[in-house]
Amino acid sequence: MHTLSAELIKLKRSLSWPVVVLLPIAVTLLGAATNLARGEQPEDGWHTVWLQSVGFHGLFPLAIGVAILGSLVWRSEHRGSNWNTLMSGPTSSLSIVAAKSTVVAGLAALMQLTMLAAVLVIGAVGFGLPGMLPAKYLATTLLIIVATVPLAVLQSSLSMLLRSFAAPIAIALLGAGASVIALMILGDLAVISPYGLATRAAQLGTGTFSDPGTVTAGSVLVVLVAAAALTLVLIAAATAVLERRDTRA
Repeated sequence: MHTLSAELIKLKRSLSWPVVVLLPIAVTLLGAATNLARGEQPEDGWHTVWLQSVGFHGLFPLAIGVAILGSLVWRSEHRGSNWNTLMSGPTSSLSIVAAKSTVVAGLAALMQLTMLAAVLVIGAVGFGLPGMLPAKYLATTLLIIVATVPLAVLQSSLSMLLRSFAAPIAIALLGAGASVIALMILGDLAVISPYGLATRAAQLGTGTFSDPGTVTAGSVLVVLVAAAALTLVLIAAATAVLERRDTRA
Protein backbone atom coordinates (compact mmCIF):
# COMPACT_ATOMS: atom_id res chain seq x y z
CA MET A 1 0.00 0.00 0.00
CA HIS A 2 2.90 2.37 0.74
CA THR A 3 4.24 1.91 -2.79
CA LEU A 4 0.85 2.58 -4.37
CA SER A 5 0.32 5.64 -2.16
CA ALA A 6 3.66 7.04 -3.29
CA GLU A 7 2.69 6.53 -6.93
CA LEU A 8 -0.65 8.25 -6.41
CA ILE A 9 1.08 11.26 -4.86
CA LYS A 10 3.25 11.58 -7.98
CA LEU A 11 0.09 11.95 -10.08
CA LYS A 12 -0.78 15.32 -8.58
CA ARG A 13 1.49 17.16 -11.01
CA SER A 14 1.64 14.48 -13.68
CA LEU A 15 1.26 15.19 -17.39
CA SER A 16 -0.97 12.12 -17.54
CA TRP A 17 -4.14 14.12 -16.89
CA PRO A 18 -4.20 15.93 -20.26
CA VAL A 19 -3.94 12.52 -21.95
CA VAL A 20 -6.76 11.10 -19.82
CA VAL A 21 -9.06 14.01 -20.64
CA LEU A 22 -8.07 15.36 -24.05
CA LEU A 23 -7.41 12.17 -26.03
CA PRO A 24 -10.92 10.63 -25.69
CA ILE A 25 -12.57 14.01 -26.24
CA ALA A 26 -10.51 14.55 -29.40
CA VAL A 27 -11.39 11.08 -30.72
CA THR A 28 -15.09 11.62 -30.01
CA LEU A 29 -15.11 15.00 -31.75
CA LEU A 30 -13.20 13.57 -34.70
CA GLY A 31 -15.74 10.78 -35.07
CA ALA A 32 -18.65 13.21 -35.01
CA ALA A 33 -17.02 15.97 -37.06
CA THR A 34 -18.47 15.07 -40.45
CA ASN A 35 -22.06 14.81 -39.22
CA LEU A 36 -21.73 17.97 -37.12
CA ALA A 37 -20.27 19.95 -40.03
CA ARG A 38 -23.12 18.90 -42.32
CA GLY A 39 -25.76 19.36 -39.64
CA GLU A 40 -26.84 15.75 -40.11
CA GLN A 41 -28.07 13.24 -37.55
CA PRO A 42 -26.08 10.02 -37.15
CA GLU A 43 -27.57 7.39 -39.44
CA ASP A 44 -28.26 4.91 -36.66
CA GLY A 45 -28.50 7.23 -33.68
CA TRP A 46 -26.56 6.27 -30.56
CA HIS A 47 -25.10 3.19 -32.24
CA THR A 48 -23.41 5.32 -34.90
CA VAL A 49 -22.04 7.75 -32.31
CA TRP A 50 -20.66 4.83 -30.31
CA LEU A 51 -19.13 3.15 -33.35
CA GLN A 52 -17.49 6.34 -34.60
CA SER A 53 -16.02 7.18 -31.20
CA VAL A 54 -15.45 4.14 -28.98
CA GLY A 55 -15.17 1.69 -31.87
CA PHE A 56 -12.56 3.86 -33.57
CA HIS A 57 -10.82 4.55 -30.26
CA GLY A 58 -10.26 0.82 -29.80
CA LEU A 59 -8.47 0.43 -33.13
CA PHE A 60 -5.31 2.30 -32.11
CA PRO A 61 -5.85 5.51 -30.05
CA LEU A 62 -6.64 3.42 -26.94
CA ALA A 63 -3.38 1.47 -27.12
CA ILE A 64 -1.38 4.62 -27.85
CA GLY A 65 -3.04 6.46 -24.98
CA VAL A 66 -2.23 3.67 -22.52
CA ALA A 67 1.34 3.56 -23.85
CA ILE A 68 1.77 7.29 -23.28
CA LEU A 69 0.43 6.90 -19.75
CA GLY A 70 2.90 4.06 -19.10
CA SER A 71 5.82 6.13 -20.33
CA LEU A 72 4.75 9.10 -18.21
CA VAL A 73 4.32 7.00 -15.06
CA TRP A 74 7.83 5.53 -15.43
CA ARG A 75 9.54 8.69 -16.69
CA SER A 76 10.78 9.87 -13.30
CA GLU A 77 12.41 6.49 -12.53
CA HIS A 78 14.61 6.81 -15.63
CA ARG A 79 15.92 10.24 -14.67
CA GLY A 80 19.18 10.85 -12.83
CA SER A 81 19.88 8.31 -10.11
CA ASN A 82 16.21 7.50 -9.44
CA TRP A 83 16.52 4.03 -10.95
CA ASN A 84 19.38 3.13 -8.62
CA THR A 85 17.40 4.45 -5.66
CA LEU A 86 14.45 2.32 -6.69
CA MET A 87 16.50 -0.84 -7.14
CA SER A 88 18.44 -0.45 -3.92
CA GLY A 89 15.40 0.28 -1.78
CA PRO A 90 13.47 -2.17 0.42
CA THR A 91 10.40 -2.30 -1.84
CA SER A 92 9.84 -5.68 -3.47
CA SER A 93 9.77 -6.07 -7.24
CA LEU A 94 6.20 -7.35 -7.10
CA SER A 95 5.08 -4.24 -5.19
CA ILE A 96 6.74 -1.95 -7.72
CA VAL A 97 5.26 -3.74 -10.71
CA ALA A 98 1.82 -3.98 -9.15
CA ALA A 99 1.75 -0.33 -8.04
CA LYS A 100 2.90 1.05 -11.38
CA SER A 101 0.52 -1.20 -13.29
CA THR A 102 -2.38 -0.23 -11.03
CA VAL A 103 -1.74 3.45 -11.62
CA VAL A 104 -1.57 3.02 -15.41
CA ALA A 105 -4.70 0.84 -15.39
CA GLY A 106 -6.51 3.37 -13.20
CA LEU A 107 -5.63 6.23 -15.53
CA ALA A 108 -6.73 4.13 -18.51
CA ALA A 109 -10.05 3.49 -16.76
CA LEU A 110 -10.55 7.22 -16.21
CA MET A 111 -9.73 7.79 -19.87
CA GLN A 112 -12.49 5.39 -20.86
CA LEU A 113 -14.96 7.06 -18.49
CA THR A 114 -14.07 10.39 -20.09
CA MET A 115 -14.80 8.80 -23.45
CA LEU A 116 -18.22 7.69 -22.18
CA ALA A 117 -18.97 11.21 -20.92
CA ALA A 118 -17.91 12.69 -24.27
CA VAL A 119 -20.17 10.27 -26.16
CA LEU A 120 -23.13 11.23 -23.93
CA VAL A 121 -22.52 14.95 -24.48
CA ILE A 122 -22.03 14.64 -28.25
CA GLY A 123 -25.11 12.45 -28.60
CA ALA A 124 -27.45 14.42 -26.36
CA VAL A 125 -26.20 17.98 -26.93
CA GLY A 126 -24.36 17.85 -30.25
CA PHE A 127 -26.94 15.76 -32.10
CA GLY A 128 -29.96 16.06 -29.81
CA LEU A 129 -30.55 12.31 -29.87
CA PRO A 130 -33.67 11.18 -28.01
CA GLY A 131 -33.48 9.02 -24.94
CA MET A 132 -30.36 7.77 -23.24
CA LEU A 133 -27.36 5.81 -24.42
CA PRO A 134 -28.48 2.14 -24.45
CA ALA A 135 -27.53 0.22 -21.31
CA LYS A 136 -25.47 -2.30 -23.27
CA TYR A 137 -22.93 0.43 -24.03
CA LEU A 138 -22.64 1.32 -20.35
CA ALA A 139 -21.88 -2.34 -19.63
CA THR A 140 -19.45 -2.43 -22.53
CA THR A 141 -17.57 0.52 -21.03
CA LEU A 142 -16.94 -1.54 -17.89
CA LEU A 143 -15.75 -4.47 -20.01
CA ILE A 144 -13.36 -2.22 -21.93
CA ILE A 145 -11.93 -0.99 -18.62
CA VAL A 146 -11.34 -4.60 -17.52
CA ALA A 147 -9.94 -5.57 -20.91
CA THR A 148 -7.47 -2.68 -20.78
CA VAL A 149 -5.83 -3.88 -17.56
CA PRO A 150 -3.47 -6.39 -19.28
CA LEU A 151 -2.54 -3.70 -21.80
CA ALA A 152 -1.74 -1.34 -18.93
CA VAL A 153 0.47 -4.00 -17.32
CA LEU A 154 2.25 -4.68 -20.60
CA GLN A 155 2.88 -1.03 -21.41
CA SER A 156 4.00 -0.34 -17.85
CA SER A 157 6.43 -3.24 -18.14
CA LEU A 158 7.80 -1.97 -21.46
CA SER A 159 8.28 1.49 -20.00
CA MET A 160 10.04 -0.13 -17.05
CA LEU A 161 12.51 -1.88 -19.33
CA LEU A 162 13.01 0.83 -21.96
CA ARG A 163 14.46 4.18 -20.98
CA SER A 164 13.17 5.69 -24.21
CA PHE A 165 9.86 7.53 -23.82
CA ALA A 166 8.83 6.91 -27.44
CA ALA A 167 9.83 3.25 -27.89
CA PRO A 168 6.92 1.74 -25.86
CA ILE A 169 4.51 4.01 -27.74
CA ALA A 170 5.87 2.80 -31.09
CA ILE A 171 5.45 -0.80 -29.93
CA ALA A 172 1.85 -0.04 -28.95
CA LEU A 173 1.14 1.37 -32.40
CA LEU A 174 2.52 -1.77 -34.05
CA GLY A 175 0.64 -3.98 -31.58
CA ALA A 176 -2.64 -2.18 -32.23
CA GLY A 177 -2.22 -2.54 -35.99
CA ALA A 178 -1.41 -6.23 -35.65
CA SER A 179 -4.44 -6.75 -33.39
CA VAL A 180 -6.80 -5.33 -36.01
CA ILE A 181 -5.42 -7.74 -38.61
CA ALA A 182 -5.62 -10.60 -36.10
CA LEU A 183 -9.27 -9.83 -35.34
CA MET A 184 -10.09 -9.91 -39.05
CA ILE A 185 -8.35 -13.26 -39.52
CA LEU A 186 -8.62 -15.04 -36.16
CA GLY A 187 -11.68 -13.53 -34.56
CA ASP A 188 -11.82 -14.01 -30.79
CA LEU A 189 -8.47 -15.86 -30.80
CA ALA A 190 -6.89 -12.41 -31.12
CA VAL A 191 -7.58 -11.83 -27.41
CA ILE A 192 -4.44 -13.82 -26.55
CA SER A 193 -2.70 -10.48 -27.10
CA PRO A 194 -3.34 -7.54 -24.72
CA TYR A 195 -3.70 -5.30 -27.77
CA GLY A 196 -6.16 -7.69 -29.39
CA LEU A 197 -8.15 -7.99 -26.17
CA ALA A 198 -8.54 -4.22 -25.77
CA THR A 199 -9.54 -3.83 -29.41
CA ARG A 200 -12.01 -6.73 -29.23
CA ALA A 201 -13.68 -5.27 -26.14
CA ALA A 202 -14.08 -1.89 -27.85
CA GLN A 203 -15.83 -3.58 -30.78
CA LEU A 204 -18.38 -5.46 -28.65
CA GLY A 205 -21.88 -4.90 -29.94
CA THR A 206 -20.73 -2.86 -32.95
CA GLY A 207 -21.04 -5.54 -35.63
CA THR A 208 -17.52 -4.84 -36.91
CA PHE A 209 -14.81 -7.42 -37.62
CA SER A 210 -15.98 -10.74 -36.14
CA ASP A 211 -18.48 -9.15 -33.75
CA PRO A 212 -22.08 -10.38 -34.27
CA GLY A 213 -23.58 -7.01 -33.36
CA THR A 214 -24.90 -8.11 -29.99
CA VAL A 215 -23.14 -8.42 -26.65
CA THR A 216 -23.44 -12.11 -25.80
CA ALA A 217 -22.64 -13.95 -22.59
CA GLY A 218 -19.97 -15.88 -24.50
CA SER A 219 -18.18 -12.75 -25.70
CA VAL A 220 -18.27 -11.25 -22.22
CA LEU A 221 -16.83 -14.44 -20.72
CA VAL A 222 -14.03 -14.50 -23.30
CA VAL A 223 -13.05 -10.94 -22.39
CA LEU A 224 -13.14 -11.55 -18.63
CA VAL A 225 -11.19 -14.82 -18.71
CA ALA A 226 -8.57 -13.45 -21.11
CA ALA A 227 -8.17 -10.28 -19.03
CA ALA A 228 -7.64 -12.22 -15.80
CA ALA A 229 -5.21 -14.72 -17.34
CA LEU A 230 -3.15 -12.13 -19.21
CA THR A 231 -2.93 -9.85 -16.17
CA LEU A 232 -1.58 -12.62 -13.93
CA VAL A 233 0.92 -13.83 -16.53
CA LEU A 234 2.20 -10.34 -17.33
CA ILE A 235 2.50 -9.31 -13.67
CA ALA A 236 4.49 -12.49 -12.94
CA ALA A 237 6.72 -12.01 -15.99
CA ALA A 238 7.42 -8.33 -15.25
CA THR A 239 8.21 -9.13 -11.62
CA ALA A 240 10.64 -11.86 -12.65
CA VAL A 241 12.37 -9.52 -15.09
CA LEU A 242 12.65 -6.70 -12.56
CA GLU A 243 14.13 -9.11 -10.01
CA ARG A 244 17.04 -9.62 -12.40
CA ARG A 245 17.62 -5.95 -13.13
CA ASP A 246 20.40 -4.14 -11.38
CA THR A 247 21.47 -0.60 -10.63
CA ARG A 248 22.92 1.50 -13.45
CA ALA A 249 26.38 2.95 -13.57
